[in-house]
Amino acid sequence: MDFTIDPDTVAIAEAVLRFVEREVLPLQQRHHDLLGSERSLFDASGRYVPEALALRQQVRKRSAELGFYTLFGDETLGGGGQGAQVMAHVQEVLNHRVGPAQPLVQTVVLPSPFTNGLSPVLRHLKPDIFAQYRDGIASGDKTLCFGLSEPDAGSDVFGMRTRAVRDGDEWVLTGTKQWITNSPYADYAMVFALTDPEAAARHKGGVTGFFVDTRAPGFSVPRIINTMGHLGGDTGVIVLDGVRVRDDHRLGEVGRGLAVAMDGVNAGRMGMAASCLGLARWALDQAVDYAKVRKTFGVPIAEHQAIQLMLADSAMDIYAAKTMIQNCAWRLDSGRAATAQVSMVKAFSTEMLGRVMDRSIQIHGGMGLTNELRLEEGYRFARVMRIPDGTGEIQRRTIARQLLTGQADL
Repeated sequence: MDFTIDPDTVAIAEAVLRFVEREVLPLQQRHHDLLGSERSLFDASGRYVPEALALRQQVRKRSAELGFYTLFGDETLGGGGQGAQVMAHVQEVLNHRVGPAQPLVQTVVLPSPFTNGLSPVLRHLKPDIFAQYRDGIASGDKTLCFGLSEPDAGSDVFGMRTRAVRDGDEWVLTGTKQWITNSPYADYAMVFALTDPEAAARHKGGVTGFFVDTRAPGFSVPRIINTMGHLGGDTGVIVLDGVRVRDDHRLGEVGRGLAVAMDGVNAGRMGMAASCLGLARWALDQAVDYAKVRKTFGVPIAEHQAIQLMLADSAMDIYAAKTMIQNCAWRLDSGRAATAQVSMVKAFSTEMLGRVMDRSIQIHGGMGLTNELRLEEGYRFARVMRIPDGTGEIQRRTIARQLLTGQADL
């Protein structure tokens, strides 16, 4: 098993970095007065101001022109078809280079792997219907959101209450979705609803997916959900009040919606883990550099054993996460079973980032708490990442079940 990064993968990562360094970061700097503070970045409702949305769209479309935005999209959808190993390396390198809180980089240059862009979920849309929307999505002009979670149904998806009732050639959707990333700005939504409550109650299906135009009558996003002290963001609440969706806009078979929803979840969790790895490397770099120049008691703090231990612990965490991610990505690309491994990678990497960010803040002392260094932003991001795409507890449940049923090939 050789985890040497092949030249083509290195070249892809370098090309993405060149684009970010030569075009995206300079653009972001030119608009620093707008993008550099959440007070100017968001309006009173917590939504991105129109100028910020326009800049994000500009970057998406430029990334698409260069082939980066669709790099990891499925080839059957017209994407680049790059696998888990390439995605893991690119996300690690990119986040290591730019660090946290880059409003024109994260999820803009490269979309979230399965909730936006050429999501694998779109493979379940009828080809002739998908063809009507493909160009807008692939070009970065249009964006998506993924509506599964609800106020009373997060990890327990069978607890959802949103209903879809058949009415001739249409379905009528009624209910509420919550914690939906990009919902305030999405042009289209992949929404999942109960079509057979009795089957769902028995955990035997009963959920169906639909591709919904967010301009449809009855579709609204009444509020943004601000998290971890932010003044705004991209997470919102969707209200479906009798939204009509044609049957030919159904995602997959009736009653098979959860299988559709989970299609591509491995890519999402791997992308998140690799991003966390890159951000952890960035945070450790900050800590090492600071420890060499900050002096206490007449010597650099790097000479104090307490600081050395924190640096070493962070390095061990990072190395463990990197090894896990590389192995898991190899498994996925080679077609091996990796259900337990993906859960391990997601849980460990997100928790690892929290530990590394925490140590880096501690090493920086009071400076680590300031907005100036972006460590506090990284710490908040790390804490958030332990919740979406399956909490750490849900990942551990999956791992345990795989072990107990003899399916975890370690």
